[in-house]
Amino acid sequence: MNPYGTLLRASLVAGIATVALAGCGMMGASKTTSFSGAMNAASEVPPNMTRGSGMAEAWLNKDTNVLKYKITYSGLSGPATAAHFHGPASAGENAGVVLPFASAASPIEGQATLTPAQAADLMTGKWYANVHTAANPAGEIRGQLLPKM
Repeated sequence: MNPYGTLLRASLVAGIATVALAGCGMMGASKTTSFSGAMNAASEVPPNMTRGSGMAEAWLNKDTNVLKYKITYSGLSGPATAAHFHGPASAGENAGVVLPFASAASPIEGQATLTPAQAADLMTGKWYANVHTAANPAGEIRGQLLPKM
């Protein structure tokens, strides 16, 4: 066998394998962005002195703008009276409710379809989760939703 033919075949096989692997990587690219935010009283604006804590997690399908979320918490000063996502606001700023939750009982799970503007605000870290109680009607614990890298 001709050494050039063997080299040509080996190069061809390597090239096909490289293209196939690159294609698999592109096909596996996620259409979902994950977000999380540790919830605590120090993140409230203004901060309070409660011992409650929690975690807000969310997943946004970038093709459909469907947001799925799960919020868990414990240690509040009393029962939660309300809970929702607020925005647009950076950490240290307050904003209005953008997505109320049907229930404030932990765990809070649900999904909603966002507008393009809401999805853009979420993608830039401008949403936060907030849980309210009777003792802290403006919010007892808060967590800024930030994209996971």
